[in-house]
Amino acid sequence: MTVQSQTRPVAGAIPQPQQFASDNYSGICPEAWAAMAEANSGYAPAYGEDPWTQRASDAFRQLFETNCEIFFVFNGTAANSLALSALCQSYHSVICAESAHVETDECGAPEFFSNGSKLLVAASPGGKLTPDSIREVALKRQDIHYPKPRVVTITQSTETGQVYSLAEIRAISATCRELGLKLHMDGARFANACAHLGCSPAEMTWQSGVDVLCFGGTKNGMGVGEAVLFFNPVLAEDFDYRCKQAGQLASKMRFLAAPWVGLMETGAWISNARHSNHCAKRLAAQIADVPGVELMFPVEANAVFLRAPEGVLEKLRARGWRFYTFIGGGARFMFAWDASPARVDELASDIKAVAES
Repeated sequence: MTVQSQTRPVAGAIPQPQQFASDNYSGICPEAWAAMAEANSGYAPAYGEDPWTQRASDAFRQLFETNCEIFFVFNGTAANSLALSALCQSYHSVICAESAHVETDECGAPEFFSNGSKLLVAASPGGKLTPDSIREVALKRQDIHYPKPRVVTITQSTETGQVYSLAEIRAISATCRELGLKLHMDGARFANACAHLGCSPAEMTWQSGVDVLCFGGTKNGMGVGEAVLFFNPVLAEDFDYRCKQAGQLASKMRFLAAPWVGLMETGAWISNARHSNHCAKRLAAQIADVPGVELMFPVEANAVFLRAPEGVLEKLRARGWRFYTFIGGGARFMFAWDASPARVDELASDIKAVAES
């Protein structure tokens, strides 16, 4: 039997410098932490029958200005995969962007939970779908030998850090209605998109024709947890059973729900996003004129993608910076709710230094 070694925290250990490789590196924001601590007092009914789950659900309905159906799950892969499976039969297909998380980073979970619904990748320069690219895939074949298109999924903000405008979402929605397709939104960074556009959650979702939203909490200041919102209650039929079957029904559901209460009732969900977006723009502004370094995509949310010679990237790594290069084809830096502006300035300074050395 192989025993895996475990790294244990050492008392008095020096904290590691803040990194921007992923917004998953961050901890839990104070508002979410305080709500969890409050929920940890005393006893409460299990499996979502507790006051915290009701309170969080009511907060979502107030925020989105509609009587939507809400379900809480542990992570984004479960949220997206189960939501898509609720919209599809096994012989259906889902149209997505080439860089969509459901296509590149969910280990076949959408296909698994839908019992075989196929993902159909549409041309998506820069990470965005368009009505034309959707129509091209949906109408490519309509015979019985081809998986029948049923759903379009878009990521807001996208995997390349860009944001669909309300006009773009509405145009996609109109195309979906024309073709008899449902529209799903992967909102792992939904709050960042709202912060960028300055619009309400309702305007970005059901008022623009979105059928189902997966609202990300983990990247917005929570430790774990995503919410699945169905704006058409008919589409949510038996979704609670899907969650249970997939191991996503938390017995102590209040600890998934309470952080949402902390985020929404205090407004931290949007202030966290504004701060992380600001830090991304702060970096982009400081390195805009650095020779040999260029921004790959417009900086609209909390991501900065850089194209630079490999030598420059190696020097950055040598200075202790962590970042991914397999996402988007360049060096990706992500900024979370707790990103330190001073640390952002350190990164900008090091990028300038290594590029000019």
